[in-house]
Amino acid sequence: FPADMFANEEGGPEPDWVITEREQFSDFRDLNKDGKMDKEEIQHWILPQDYDHALAEARHLVYESDVDKDQKLTKEEVLDNWNMFVGSQATNYGEDLTRNHDEL
Repeated sequence: FPADMFANEEGGPEPDWVITEREQFSDFRDLNKDGKMDKEEIQHWILPQDYDHALAEARHLVYESDVDKDQKLTKEEVLDNWNMFVGSQATNYGEDLTRNHDEL
């Protein structure tokens, strides 16, 4: 799929991001090494079984809001960074379930 995002029309060297994407594809996404992604490989990529989305979001919120880096959030740190919390995917999760979706 990197060819869909980058066409090397000049024939020069590929950018680092293209090289990285090719490595990611061959090392982690194309699990059966057939050169393409099947339904199971796509599912594993989009919804990996070993990834905890809630924990990742919580860590992100603490990392971004914990000004004194003590791994604890004070009331002041939360209020000073309120936009991180109200714009968080974690706080929008239930709302996403009730919205009308054209694809459904």
